[in-house]
Amino acid sequence: MRYSLLALSVVGFVGIAGCTPTIRLQVPDKPIEINLNINMKIEQNVRVKLERELDKAAQANPGIF
Repeated sequence: MRYSLLALSVVGFVGIAGCTPTIRLQVPDKPIEINLNINMKIEQNVRVKLERELDKAAQANPGIF
């Protein structure tokens, strides 16, 4: 009984020791790239404004095109 309890305790400790979590911190190989598509938004805003102005000009002068 004494040896079986000791053996069971050893097996339990080995099982617990095998399940310890491992934490690894590694620096990435490539730099972090943050791409902000600001130019696209400005371009779309300008395009919308030009289209509105063209619509107004076409309505004011129907024979222009």
